[in-house]
This record gives sequence, C-alpha cells and structure tokens, in this order.
Amino acid sequence: MTIQEIRAFNRFYTNLIGALDYSRQLHAPYTLTESRVLYELAHSPRTDAADLRGELCLDSGYLSRLLAKFEKDGLIERAPSEKDTRRRRITLTARGRETADLLNERSREAVGSLLSTVPPEDRPRLAEAMRDIREILSDASRRPPRREDVLLREPGPGDLGWVVQRNAALYASEYGFNTDYEGLVARIVADFAEDHDPHLERVWIAELDGRPVGCVMCVRDEAPGAARLRLLLVEPDARGLGIGDQLVGACVEFARGVGYREMVLWTNDVLTSARRIYQRHGFVLVDEKPHRSFGTDLNGQDWRLDLHGAG
Repeated sequence: MTIQEIRAFNRFYTNLIGALDYSRQLHAPYTLTESRVLYELAHSPRTDAADLRGELCLDSGYLSRLLAKFEKDGLIERAPSEKDTRRRRITLTARGRETADLLNERSREAVGSLLSTVPPEDRPRLAEAMRDIREILSDASRRPPRREDVLLREPGPGDLGWVVQRNAALYASEYGFNTDYEGLVARIVADFAEDHDPHLERVWIAELDGRPVGCVMCVRDEAPGAARLRLLLVEPDARGLGIGDQLVGACVEFARGVGYREMVLWTNDVLTSARRIYQRHGFVLVDEKPHRSFGTDLNGQDWRLDLHGAG
C-alpha cells in the first residue's frame, strides 16, 4: 500500500460521510468536531477538560473556545474537577443532552441511509473490513487498553441481543447458572425493548476497541420514585479497567438527574466484585435471604441507594 492510496481512501470516505460539510449533512449548526465533543460528553458521566483534550487530540486553545461557545449556548456547565480542583469538569445541561441526542439520532439516520444502499449480502464483508482497518491501525494493538479507551454509549442494533447472550454465557461459565437465568434476562431485555420511557429508563453499553465489553440498565421500579439497576456485566478480559464503576456511576448519575428518589437493586452474594462496586457508590444492604434459583443454591440480597443523600 502506498501513501497515495491511503490519502485517496481518506478523501473518498470524508466525501462519503459528508465530513467537510457536517452541519448541512445533519441539518444542525455544529461542525464534525463540535458534534464529536458533544457525543463524548453525552457518553461519559464525568469528563474533565484535560481528559477530553487528550482523548480527541485537540489543541487546548481550540477546545477552550469550543467549550466557551457551548457554555454560552447553555449546553454545558463547568465546575472544579472532583479528582483535581485545578482541572475543570464538564457536564451537559438538560438542553445539552437534548442536543447531543438529536445529533446522535440524525447521525444514525444518515448512516442508516448510507447502509441501505449496500446489498444485505455485502454488509458482513463491509463490517469485517472496517474491523480489520481499526485493528491494524489502532494503537490498542500495540499497548494494553486503558480506562480512557472505554466508551459508554447507547445500544445499537444487535446490542440488546448481545446483553442476553453474554449474560447467559458468563453466568453459566462462572457460576453454573442454567437456562432459567437466560430466560429471566431475555424477559427483562424484551420488556425494555418493547416499552420503555427514554427519559426515565436507559441502557449503557461499554465499548472497548470497537466491541461491547459491558452493560448496565436503569429502569423504573414498582415502588414510586425508585429506579432499579439491572444486568451489570463486564467481560472477563476487560476487567480491571474500572468499567463496572463507570457503568454504575453513569446509572446513578442518570437516575439522580431525572429525579428518582432512590435506586434499588437485587443481586446474589456470590457476585463479590459487583457488591464492592455497589458499596463504593453508596449502596446499602437492606435485606438478604437464601433461595434456589437458576439451578443452584444462592443468597439473594437487596441493596438501596438514597439518591438525595448520596453523591
């Protein structure tokens, strides 16, 4: 491959996705860079300006001007970082999240329109070729993954099916659960897919190097004013990067932001790593009792987090 071939591909692809006139492509007053910054802010519960600059390889002066524009438009709020008061934490306002959601929806529509021109029999080959390009050119193939490489995003087509499949496979291999557990997860996911309020309920997929490696769900509980955390999962080869903490943190912050009074969850005491994560986020054990489910003897636990008193 020659330099000219790579440059020719770059010109072809930027024209194909409308990168040079992105605002017109999405019918929105934001450039590709501005839209990408909003996307990153929408998919990370806590983002420092320095982290954002490093993740997107942006000039500090340019990013500062861009964030000032967002702040003037009422899209973001800036405050001292919880990790280091010398740094600035960036969070989306309600208006900023609505804007990011709209841009995400229009981007999905644009890609969907592009994909509709590709014959169905060619789509697996296209997806495989794109994965090959990422793997060959990615720095991740030459260094261990880092926490900042993890992206939290909304589920795309096929992701909810992945949630069911990976829960069933991992819990069978690690805890000996039978297919009763797969049936439970399938019902939870189906109920969400068929009928959920996007303003009050959400699923997050943790992505690393272009593949899903974790998930969590926030849904309304039967108790008034309560949200329920469900289906926290992190792939074994992605553990140790704080993905579980990021997922639970996103879930808790979302629930608090939309006005839930408390968050509850049910788990089993064999899930020691998950229980430690819940404790770090302020969850308190309120009840436990033994039961036999999923083909094994377990000790079920109910945990609760006061969303007004925590944080």
